[in-house]
Amino acid sequence: MSTQTLISEKTGPALEHEVVPRADWLVARKDLLKAEKELTRMSDELTRMRQELPWVRIDKEYRFETDEGKASLADLFKGRSQLLVYHFMFGPDYSAGCPSCSAIADGYNGFAVHLANHDVMFWTISRAPLAKLQAYKQRMGWTFPWASSFGGDFNFDFSVGFTEEEQRREGIEYNYRREAATPANPSRPIAHAVMCGTDTLTYLRERPGISAFALEDGVVYHTYSSYARGLDGLWGMYQWLDRAPKGRNEAEGFWWRRHDEYEEKPTRS
Repeated sequence: MSTQTLISEKTGPALEHEVVPRADWLVARKDLLKAEKELTRMSDELTRMRQELPWVRIDKEYRFETDEGKASLADLFKGRSQLLVYHFMFGPDYSAGCPSCSAIADGYNGFAVHLANHDVMFWTISRAPLAKLQAYKQRMGWTFPWASSFGGDFNFDFSVGFTEEEQRREGIEYNYRREAATPANPSRPIAHAVMCGTDTLTYLRERPGISAFALEDGVVYHTYSSYARGLDGLWGMYQWLDRAPKGRNEAEGFWWRRHDEYEEKPTRS
């Protein structure tokens, strides 16, 4: 199969990619299908392995602020036996939520009702005070339940919140490994930190993740947590981009914004 260069009469720019008859495309597509099916089988096996992980009993009393008032971790189950938590990066000193977490939240907003009707309660939890979370949630038009862990140990205990001392002297332990200590003056600001109205070090003291919990006989158990690239499968936008002709197309780095920050681009006729 040879590579051809196609010139679009409609738009003008050249597109370089391998172009073949449909019969040849079907051969290549069926080969890819075999790999996709193998990945699906591996994913099913990973799901089974997650469910077989041992549990950790939680005896510590965590307190949260919610729209309905103060709540314990057990209260967040709201009559269900399972609880899923998305650890959203929104620290007390942020002026707005993390853009990446916001893109992920755009994807999961709306399905909390489905989980709640399948014995699974879903919450987003952040360290910012509840009033900040409520204002940002209203701005974004989201409906999922969001709790504040402000002033408590929840984020620290589940490796998504860190102290300045940990960050600068010891190096934080995130995604089951210890990172090198962060210099007091990072060489350049992170775009996300600027978008959150804070400095790089403050921004990085929050991290994203997901945690799962079970409630049996009044006792809460921690069953699973995942961080960093382990969240890729939960980022709905990326699942669609991975199937687009150019994939994630991130050669120039960070490109996404909060959904109310894009400038509308004209549609080609």
